Amino acid sequence: MSSNNFIKIDQEACIGCGACLSSCPQEALEFNGDGKSALIAPNKCDGQGMCIDACPVQAISKQ
Repeated sequence: MSSNNFIKIDQEACIGCGACLSSCPQEALEFNGDGKSALIAPNKCDGQGMCIDACPVQAISKQ
């Protein structure tokens, strides 16, 4: 599970569709080596939650 103070990403639930990446205005998310979403730049995440709304499988949630 990848997380910071704002969001957490359930790697098991993530389907690697990229919807969260394209929805993040801060560009805080990238694909990890497994083709899943990962919070690569937690210092960029502002907690707006656009990635949460964009995820079709609810793999991202607020902490």
